[in-house]
Amino acid sequence: MLTTLPHTLLAIALLLIVVSAIQPLARWLMLSSTVMLAVVGVLLGGGATLLLNLHEGPALTEAAGMLIHIPVNAEVFLFIFLPILVFHGALSIDVRRLARDWAPVLVMAVVAVVVTTAAIGFALAPISGVPLTACLMLGAIVATTDPSAVVGIFHEIGANSRLTRLVEGESLLNDAAAISIFTIFLAQLTGQHPAAPLQAALTFLSSFGGGLLVGFVLARLMLAALPWLGGNRTAEVTLTLALPYVAYILCDEVFGFSGVVAAAAAGLTVSAVGPSTFRPQSWQFLQDIWAQLSFWASSMVFILASMLVPRLMLGMEQRDLLLIGVTILAATAARAAVLFGVMPILLVLRLSQRVPIPFKVTMLWGGLRGAITLALALSVTENGAVPSQVQQFVAIVATGYVLSTLLVNGTTLRFLVHFLKLDRLSPADQALRNQVVAIGLGEVRDKLRDTAGDYGFSAPPTAHVAALYDRRVKVETAANTFDTAISDRERVTLGLITFASQERSVLLELFQEQGLSRRVMESLLWSAESMIDGARAEGRLGYIQAARRRLQPGPRFHVAQWLHRQFRIDKPLMHCMAERFEMLLLSRLVATSMARFMRRRMEPVLGERVTEVVRDIVGRREELLQDAMDTLRLQYPGYAEALETRLLRQLGIRLEAEEYATLQRESLVGEELHDELMRGLEAMRQQIARPLQFNIQSGLDKRIAEFPVFAGLQEALLHDLAMSVTSRFVVPGEWIYRPRQRARSVYFISRGEAVLQQDGREVLLTHGDVLGEAEVIHPARRAGRARATSFCHLLELGAADFHRLLAEAPELAHRIERITEQRAPAEAVPVPVPASAPAPTPAAVLPEPAPALPGPGLPGPGRLAPREG
Repeated sequence: MLTTLPHTLLAIALLLIVVSAIQPLARWLMLSSTVMLAVVGVLLGGGATLLLNLHEGPALTEAAGMLIHIPVNAEVFLFIFLPILVFHGALSIDVRRLARDWAPVLVMAVVAVVVTTAAIGFALAPISGVPLTACLMLGAIVATTDPSAVVGIFHEIGANSRLTRLVEGESLLNDAAAISIFTIFLAQLTGQHPAAPLQAALTFLSSFGGGLLVGFVLARLMLAALPWLGGNRTAEVTLTLALPYVAYILCDEVFGFSGVVAAAAAGLTVSAVGPSTFRPQSWQFLQDIWAQLSFWASSMVFILASMLVPRLMLGMEQRDLLLIGVTILAATAARAAVLFGVMPILLVLRLSQRVPIPFKVTMLWGGLRGAITLALALSVTENGAVPSQVQQFVAIVATGYVLSTLLVNGTTLRFLVHFLKLDRLSPADQALRNQVVAIGLGEVRDKLRDTAGDYGFSAPPTAHVAALYDRRVKVETAANTFDTAISDRERVTLGLITFASQERSVLLELFQEQGLSRRVMESLLWSAESMIDGARAEGRLGYIQAARRRLQPGPRFHVAQWLHRQFRIDKPLMHCMAERFEMLLLSRLVATSMARFMRRRMEPVLGERVTEVVRDIVGRREELLQDAMDTLRLQYPGYAEALETRLLRQLGIRLEAEEYATLQRESLVGEELHDELMRGLEAMRQQIARPLQFNIQSGLDKRIAEFPVFAGLQEALLHDLAMSVTSRFVVPGEWIYRPRQRARSVYFISRGEAVLQQDGREVLLTHGDVLGEAEVIHPARRAGRARATSFCHLLELGAADFHRLLAEAPELAHRIERITEQRAPAEAVPVPVPASAPAPTPAAVLPEPAPALPGPGLPGPGRLAPREG
């Protein structure tokens, strides 16, 4: 019986109604909705098949035919539904936290699949009556886990977040591993590409690696194209919908890589970079749309695949129950061997944090199989090159195994999690919960009384409701063990995590108002998340280290500086400097604005003493930010003023928009007038959001004239000097040059401080001083070393230009001679120069060797040592 398009659409609409009806039923029965969908799908498929065979009236026969003959095959599952499910699974994962568990995730996603495939294949080969290759192919089919039922249960009962993350991470990649292995064995079974084990392994690795690369590149290209869409969020979401299909089909059909890995890599890339690329409203809209798409796809996959179960189980014999039982035992044993045998090795090798035994037990029991397994089994039955005996073997055993995991493991997993107490808060989290609730209830009670008075509620109901809150406050206060359950050190860590998380929220709020460029936003968000992760892992030390890294220029900045020094290509450095200016300014403004948050929100929860410690740690970070900002502000005051003006104007537009929204809510402004006002604000916002022009040579003549060593030089020489020097920006602890390096440049300190270590002495150099001149005048390798002790702006002059300058300005040569003599030991030969000239202001010479001065909390010697230009 062939169904027309209207019949097909009607059947799908009826299935969607069934999907909706199952949700409250599953909640009432305390079962996973996925398990319920599978059961209902089997019943629908079996009932429709029975009605067709009985011919019970034309109406029932036509309805049954519509369900049975929905045009769904393996390609529909693998090419329509799978990219959506994989991409959304990756999109909803916290990539940074997943990265902390990369080792156990990869073990479960790859090693467990390989071990399970081998265990099932070799266990079935002696008793199945089919070739070993077919048994191994079946092992690959049933090795892939389906997280939807498990994660749904975890979310419903509030299971441990790390356990949920491990299960999601495993299922994200094990589909790719299982499908890759399945493809290899299917090709061998059909005689298309018989391969040796080594060649098969190389094929598997190239499939994985190629998929990762293609998915990452396509995702970055998509993200780079977003600004061209003009902030249209519907167009942005549409572009993300195309991404997994392009990645999947290109890899699967063109490059021969894993399409599943490509879709997963694309989703992980968007998850990691998306918050700093999409505007916050667009990002939330995207998340909501993708959650709905994933719900439709996963529901339809399960119910459609389950409807195929009666067809796949046709011809089942009693002997097949033995094969299904052996498959269950082999798969469980293989999974247990990886969880309890391989996982401890990761801990010994320090590749992973400890995975508790209750987690392992839950992951063992939660290895449910679902729609992907059924789709792969269906693809075998549809392949005419596969012998009919193998088709029936794969269909029956795979389907039976899926049903056993759903009906046994899926229905009991909730109770196992309860039994292992994985749905309960840790003692520290429970204590924090009591503390927060006790404080929050008190504030709610007081606000409720004020609100009742404002709205004229009578006294008896007001007093009754307030008394209810009073009793709840007393209960929570009596149960509050915050002071004893959480140590001061844990509270400081919690405070730093809270501070960094709130800082991230403030940054997102600024980004929402288009107050940040996308690249700066990406850098700041990653820094905030690094501080959160650092505080979680190593407390205050991890937080401080992450905060320091924010101030260190990245590889892109160093490359831009090298291009500027070597080839006079200034544009990359101009962009980097503008972004660094904006990053430092915004970091300082956000950190300063957090003082009120600490006083009003953190201090009542964590206590005054702990909050003061957090304030001190954050204060030291603010001092470093201020130091870095002052160095740039002194060098480029005009740009700093323009940047602050733009930020203030953007904040003014935001306040203006809020005021108009309030007037509309109060019906003082109509909808048409409000829309007109908002269009005007949007035009102003677009005008302000244009990038500011940064000129790295701005004011260079004036800065050079401030150097005492250049006092009295002719204007023509100062101009030539300004055209010859290049700018170099160094951070505290960075080496300007090291011993034995070639002396190719002389450095003039425009801003900041540095230490020159030579002949057992340390010379502190500051604004207006020169360093590195001795080895340039007498060509030789560096005899000492120079290191920045604060944020420095150096003017770098090449050796040839320096010699030419000395030849044209004898008085400057004399000043340089005096500087060199003061720093050189007594036996040093003085530098011959022409006529005398006024002596420069001497640098401060320290008689005793001073300790290294990396600045508070900054890297010591040996860190960030760039090659001299």
